[in-house]
Amino acid sequence: MAVRKFRPTTPGQRHKIIGTFEELTTSVPEKSLVYGKRSSGGRNNVGKMTVRYIGGGHKRKYRFIDFKREKDGIPAVVKTIEYDPNRSARIALLFYADGEKRYIIAPNGLKVGMTVMSGPDAAPEVGNTLPLQNIPVGTVIHNIELRPGQGAILVRSAGNFAQLTSREGKYCVVKLPSGEIRQILSVCRATIGSVGNSDHALESSGKAGRSRWLGLRPHNRGVVMNPVDHPMGGGEGRASGGHPRSRKGLYAKGLKTRSPKKHSSKYIIERRKK
Repeated sequence: MAVRKFRPTTPGQRHKIIGTFEELTTSVPEKSLVYGKRSSGGRNNVGKMTVRYIGGGHKRKYRFIDFKREKDGIPAVVKTIEYDPNRSARIALLFYADGEKRYIIAPNGLKVGMTVMSGPDAAPEVGNTLPLQNIPVGTVIHNIELRPGQGAILVRSAGNFAQLTSREGKYCVVKLPSGEIRQILSVCRATIGSVGNSDHALESSGKAGRSRWLGLRPHNRGVVMNPVDHPMGGGEGRASGGHPRSRKGLYAKGLKTRSPKKHSSKYIIERRKK
């Protein structure tokens, strides 16, 4: 995939850098795998705004993604590579040999017509899902489970990948994109390869309006508010006040928010880089 730059015919075009969408093969999703997604506008069940700066945006249909990949031993053919408005990665539509259709996150190098499989007997090739204990050490992986059968929750966004570095007893040691090195049970599953659409990080919206299309409203900085509205508000002129902190008073830069008693801390060998 590549990105497109534009001639600066308007202020919005001057800084706009977007993907080419050349890898997409269809623009209409599989009807049986979507449903209409309601947007909350940042409001809860009684209509009170609980999350600021959210609202508007284009209507979206949610695509059901198969993060579990539990159809073991049944080959599936890749029929289409599609756009998904709900995530940065592209998705691929699989036609299984038994007639079922499912969406998966499209890894780098997956093409229409390729065959993928899941299960302990699957080959360690791009798009195949197998337990960590069956994956060769040093392999690049994504879509990693933390609990057996839970479904993939780690390394799912565009261009990301993790690496299986070693095995220790019933655990595998995995280096995550953040730099964190942690143990994961060997029976947990992962998919071979890195997530596709790796040029997503190079994209630039070019104008504020594109954020509105995505459902993001203008964001007010704390330092421009009054003291009654924010701990960093007030002051004469353009003074920015004190330590960066949230509206509730919690430090925003460098404060460790992870609970020291968290159960999973013992599985983390090395914390992520700041």
